[in-house]
Amino acid sequence: MARKTVVQTLMTRIYEVAVESPLELAAQLSTTTHNLVYLKREDTQSVHSFKLRGAYNKIVQLSATEQAMGVIAASAGNHAQGVALAAQKLGISSLIVMPRTTPEIKVTAVRGYGAEVLQAGDNYSEAADFCAGLAAETGRIFIHPFDDPLVIAGQGTVGAEILEQLPKVTHIFVPVGGGGLLAGIAQSVKELGPDIKIIGVEPTDSNAMQASLKANKRVILPHVGIFADGVAVKQVGEHTFRLAQKYVDEVITVTTDQTCAAIKAIFEETRSIVEPAGALAAAGLQAYAKTHKLADQHLVAICSGANMTFERLQFIAERTLLGSGRETLFAVAIPERPGALQHFCQQVVGSHGITEFNYRLHKRAEAQIFVGISVSSPADKARFTKSMTKHGYQFTDLTDDDLAKEHIRHMIGGHSPVAKNEQLYEINFPERPGALAEFLQSLGNRYNISLFHYRGQGADIARILIAFEAPNPNNLEEMLTKTTYDFTIVKSRASHIFL
Repeated sequence: MARKTVVQTLMTRIYEVAVESPLELAAQLSTTTHNLVYLKREDTQSVHSFKLRGAYNKIVQLSATEQAMGVIAASAGNHAQGVALAAQKLGISSLIVMPRTTPEIKVTAVRGYGAEVLQAGDNYSEAADFCAGLAAETGRIFIHPFDDPLVIAGQGTVGAEILEQLPKVTHIFVPVGGGGLLAGIAQSVKELGPDIKIIGVEPTDSNAMQASLKANKRVILPHVGIFADGVAVKQVGEHTFRLAQKYVDEVITVTTDQTCAAIKAIFEETRSIVEPAGALAAAGLQAYAKTHKLADQHLVAICSGANMTFERLQFIAERTLLGSGRETLFAVAIPERPGALQHFCQQVVGSHGITEFNYRLHKRAEAQIFVGISVSSPADKARFTKSMTKHGYQFTDLTDDDLAKEHIRHMIGGHSPVAKNEQLYEINFPERPGALAEFLQSLGNRYNISLFHYRGQGADIARILIAFEAPNPNNLEEMLTKTTYDFTIVKSRASHIFL
């Protein structure tokens, strides 16, 4: 009845192309959180995400004249497939602008739905700017990925389905990028179940909605994280923000490690692999249930999508143990003498498993090792650190240090004996041939590069660790700004120890 009411109110026809996705009980998550946990499987839609709901609801309600003009959209993934499929279903011409960095598997999928694809820019913002010009030039109707009332209404049918499938639901956890899914679900659910808690979940480094709600106005983030690329939005929409202010109870954040652990948890429940954005809600659910001491509640997490390149799985697997609290990382100082490593393993490591060990001779008096240790619980970790202290080892806990996890664990070396006035940065590079050459050309030959680390993760954007010899960092950062690549100054305990 709930879905029928919403369908009548919004006059949507999305079920001509979408299906009512299953709501599945997650047995293991229910046990570990002491609640009944359900997964709303939007990853089972034909395009493997919820995006076709809003796209179809918008396009199907265009006038005959507008449909004849064709539609246009900018997207690097799920929205592109939703628009392309919706247009194909209705026999409408579609043009999708995708960044040049988009993996070929996504481009092929969009073309498979009959869309014309043009690639422009290195990121969504540049592609969207190019798309806006094309829309004005061609007269095609622009289909916004989130900030449109009809798109929002289409996404809201996810919430209406939940009410029909689980009338006892108490909390719904929703991944947040631009806010279309959150706004749609919150509006449709709160109108019929005002006591149901709607919790938005964002990455800690892409929390545009949380920051906006706190400031009571839409804010623009200077940088966004690149791991959960499906929600990497610097500013939420006008419509979505207004509806979130009215209907959403809270927006929380989760780390990359927690998201990776949630991908694994969902896989163990369903044997399906969701994309990082698709696991945000499950990660938030676990964190929220723990911090709020929830018990015997009916919790739903939206698995919003499963469009991910296979190559990203290696990175995700590396972070799952950390995210679940089963691995911890340390920098440990040991004497630089024969037998010191054996002593550390026998006296301290003992029965714990070593997940990673990196060492490079640097000083004759002392060695710094980078070590990963398997632990069974926070209490087990506390016992391990107590043992290191007992045996006189100085150590630094790097478990929450992203630089250590993303770069240093894959590097061999130490402090450079010759580099002077080093300035260390992380720079987001577009993952395409020629990007590094263009970057270096824009900088010229004024600054010497003293450190460089890159490791592909199968995503659209790569994060590079780079150091320059720069006696005047202000001038260097002015030049970095002109490259148009996002960069951040590295401030990390691990960098001081190992770099």
